[in-house]
Amino acid sequence: MDKILDELKKELKEIKDLSKLNELKAKYLGKKGSISELSSKLKDMAAEEKKTFGSVLNKIKTDATNLLDEARSKIEEENLNKKLENESIDITLPSTKIPAGSPSILEKVVEEVEELLISMGYDVIDGPEIEEDKYNFEMLNIPKGHPARDAQDTFYLKNEEILLRSQTSPVQVRVMLEGKGKKPIRIICPGKTYRRDNDDATHSHQFMQIEGLLIDRKVSLSDLKGTFDVIAKKLFGEDTETRFRPSYYQFTEPSVEMDISCHHCDGKGCSICKNTGWITVSGAGMVHPNVLKNCGYDPKEWQGFAFGFGAERLAMVKYNIDDLRVFYTNDIREMRSFDRKEAE
Repeated sequence: MDKILDELKKELKEIKDLSKLNELKAKYLGKKGSISELSSKLKDMAAEEKKTFGSVLNKIKTDATNLLDEARSKIEEENLNKKLENESIDITLPSTKIPAGSPSILEKVVEEVEELLISMGYDVIDGPEIEEDKYNFEMLNIPKGHPARDAQDTFYLKNEEILLRSQTSPVQVRVMLEGKGKKPIRIICPGKTYRRDNDDATHSHQFMQIEGLLIDRKVSLSDLKGTFDVIAKKLFGEDTETRFRPSYYQFTEPSVEMDISCHHCDGKGCSICKNTGWITVSGAGMVHPNVLKNCGYDPKEWQGFAFGFGAERLAMVKYNIDDLRVFYTNDIREMRSFDRKEAE
C-alpha cells in the first residue's frame, strides 16, 4: 500500500492538465484501479485481519483522494491565472458610451403641472378610459342629439352608451357625485382621451388632457384667473401675461379661452403666435348650474370653476415643437432633441 501511494505521488508531479489527472484517478481509484483491486483481498481474510486490513485500506483511499484533489485545485488555479493574464483589461482605456433614456418632454410637462397644483391643495385623480355616455356627456349638460355626440367625433363601443372618453371631465363628474353636494372639491385629472380625428402635425385620435375642478362656496371668475396666472408663470416664466376671451362650452357658464403672451417674441408678434402676440393654451369657465345640479350640488350655495389643458399643446408651445407626432413615434433622434430642450 505504501508503494502504491509513493507511485501516485511520483506520477502527480508530472501531471499538468485535468484530463491527465482524470486518467490518473481512474488508474488508482477506478473500479479496476490498483487501490480498488486491494478490496478483493478482503474475502480471503479472517475476520480479525479484515478489520485491520480494511482500516489501512480506507486510509490509503482517503490519502489518495486528498492528493488528487490538491493536484486538481493547483491545476485549476494555474489555468485561471493564465486565463486572467491573457484576458487582462486595461482600466485606463475610456469606457464605451452607453446611451441613457429619459422621460419625454410631454411627461415632464404633465408632472410639472401636477406638482404645482398639488402644492396649491389639489388632488390628482384618475378614472376609467372606457366610459359611460351619462358621465361623458349627459351629466355635463350635453343631452342626447347634441352635435358633440356625433359618431364622427366619438369612439362608441356599444349601443352609443359605452365609449372611449372624449375628455377627462367624467372624472370630475364621478368625484362630484361622491361629494354628494356636501363638501368642497379641488382636483386635477390628467389622462388619455380619444376622439375620431385624422393624425397629423396638430391632431391626434389619442391625446393627453389635464383638467382641473374647484367647487366651493363664493367662488368667482377672478379665482380662475388667479389660478391660471400662477400656472402660466410657472410653465412659461414670470414675465408671462395672461388674458381671458369669451367663449362657449356646454358645461361652463360663462366660458373663456385662456391666452398667454407669446414668450417667443415677447408679445410683439411672430409666426408662432400668428403675429397676434398671444397664444391660446386652455379653455375654462365657471361650472354650469345644470352640471352642479346633476351632480348633487345646489348652485345657489356652491360655485366652481373648471379648466382643461392639452398636455401636447402645452409642450409644443413651451418647447417650440411643431409636430405632436414626435411624442408617440419614439424616434430616437427626436428623443435626443427633447433632452437638449430640457437642458435649455
